[in-house]
Amino acid sequence: MGEVKKHDTPKVDQLKTGPWPSFVDDIYSYAEKHKNQACFDIMGQMELSYTNKETHWKHGGIVGVFGYGGGVIGRYSDQQEKFPAIWAFHTVRVHHTAGKWYHTSALKKLCDMWDSRGSGVVNFHGSTGDIILLGTVTDQLEPIFFDLTHQLHWDLGGSGSNLRSPACCMGKSRCEWALIDVQELDYELTMAFQDELHRPAFPYKFKFKFSGCPLDCVAAVARADMSFIGTWRDDIRIDQEAVRAYVRGELKPNAGAFSDRDWGPFDIKKEVIDLCPTKCMYWDENEQKLYINNSECNRCMHCIAVMPEALRPGQDTGIAILIGAKAPILEGAQLSTLIVPFMKVEPPYDELKDFIYKAWDYWMENGKNRERIGELIQRVGLNKFITEVMGLTPIPQHVRVPRDNPYIFWKEEEVEGGWTRDVAEFRKRHPA
Repeated sequence: MGEVKKHDTPKVDQLKTGPWPSFVDDIYSYAEKHKNQACFDIMGQMELSYTNKETHWKHGGIVGVFGYGGGVIGRYSDQQEKFPAIWAFHTVRVHHTAGKWYHTSALKKLCDMWDSRGSGVVNFHGSTGDIILLGTVTDQLEPIFFDLTHQLHWDLGGSGSNLRSPACCMGKSRCEWALIDVQELDYELTMAFQDELHRPAFPYKFKFKFSGCPLDCVAAVARADMSFIGTWRDDIRIDQEAVRAYVRGELKPNAGAFSDRDWGPFDIKKEVIDLCPTKCMYWDENEQKLYINNSECNRCMHCIAVMPEALRPGQDTGIAILIGAKAPILEGAQLSTLIVPFMKVEPPYDELKDFIYKAWDYWMENGKNRERIGELIQRVGLNKFITEVMGLTPIPQHVRVPRDNPYIFWKEEEVEGGWTRDVAEFRKRHPA
């Protein structure tokens, strides 16, 4: 280790004065310990960006590893004379594990590798979910890839116009609410779609996210092009005596999460009944009994989260599939739309894989450059996507508020014939 050049960074140093832990402290402490010039140069260039009010990173070309089209994001400095140690500062995305469970020995080996081949700066985790290794030069990319795959037995994550690394919650490994094995599903689809993950061929990026229940701790409904949410199709299980115990104040709502609540004793009408989005619940004060019209329930799980000892999800479990969420890049932020209210999922998941391929085939054929699948659906119409593309029969769950915003339209010949029969069949399968 030779002498390193430090930079004067008064603006950057201000970030160390706040009440929260600072990445500036972290980077400087690492730079001092390892005499790492790249880390000092990062801070110097950041100071210059704060002064000039512009970025000094540029994209000088596409870099990657042989055989893969994604996983590496090229980044170069436009101030190479001032900060030569970061002339290139490429980002390497490492595929995270399902549920983000790691053995400490595996993490230590990863960090040792990165200390020797990169800047030592790591982000656990990026917004997609991958482990982000921040900063290396072009000549180190192939050695990094060899070390990851052959020595550590890990893989690169996704980047570019391809399938991004699927992400899931902790599922059944930790959570009592998990209705499906999201980690198995995450792993199965990751292994099945290796070509789509590593060789970009889509109009734009595509994200899978899995939540074990409708509480959606992964926020899949807001962040994924295709969301898989654990759900059920039979009735919510009710322990009426436990409901009465909540009403009497003998059990704490929300599992005691708001032990310092200052809004008074538990009120089932205000905190459960009135907050039900479909108004499918009724508390009979005289009978001291809770009634649920399960045919109207949309499985949001708010009532279950408030009274977990009284209410439990049904036992006939599967997934709901939603499509179309994205961040505000081109057309603005979008939440996903329910496409399949319920699908049974069991290995080898052939029905689910066929559904995914059908959606991808249409998007790849008709999507514009940098158009997410949700924007495509917005452009061609939800009715066309559901009926003509996916071959599904529209059902009431596809309309959030009937008669208020009816964006499902029927052809005249459907009203008297097929649609009437479909409604009858739906009611037969889902009696009120």
